[in-house]
Amino acid sequence: MELSLINIILHLDVFLNDLVNQYGVWIYAILFLVIFCETGLVVTPFLPGDSLLFIAGAVAAGGGMDPILLAVLLMAAAILGDSTNYLIGRFAGDKLFKNPNSKIFRRDYLDQTHAFYEKHGGKTVTLARFLPILRTFAPFVAGVGKMFYPRFLGFSVLGTVFWVCGLVALGYFFGNVPFIKKNLTLMIVAIIFISMLPMIIGFVRSRGNRAAKA
Repeated sequence: MELSLINIILHLDVFLNDLVNQYGVWIYAILFLVIFCETGLVVTPFLPGDSLLFIAGAVAAGGGMDPILLAVLLMAAAILGDSTNYLIGRFAGDKLFKNPNSKIFRRDYLDQTHAFYEKHGGKTVTLARFLPILRTFAPFVAGVGKMFYPRFLGFSVLGTVFWVCGLVALGYFFGNVPFIKKNLTLMIVAIIFISMLPMIIGFVRSRGNRAAKA
């Protein structure tokens, strides 16, 4: 099988089972690192998140991993990733918006971001957990907007618990159902599509509103 990002994402069951057999207990560290990078580094939003959690739950159900330890470690990875991303945004934000003549990083954008996160930051951080790409950028933007950190952390933990436990549990209880296992590639595509659906709907509505105003 050709080793590419798309193949890895669409055949996570094969790759993850191989990794469990090859690395044993170190698989927990590998998965921790993947989830940490997907949530904590702005440059890695392409890493698998939702599908990886689902497949990891299915592998755990087959005896490859301890489901409780898996969920705890992946929640820790996501929370630490969020906080890292937040701190990067918090301390890099002022530097990005330092140039008063910048056309992209304008100071009024920073002020608007701060005002937005003061009002809607909690639900944004929590709901972004379930949206690929956005969950990578939301903590960074929260840091740029200087959202109160304890408040950010509380909503980050809330979203993480539902996200990790929900998808790992779904994989654990349904990932090895014969029909789902036989059509796992389609299931992964469906998970990715469902995760992206709110963004697609938002984009279509935004284009529709702009067309109506034109």
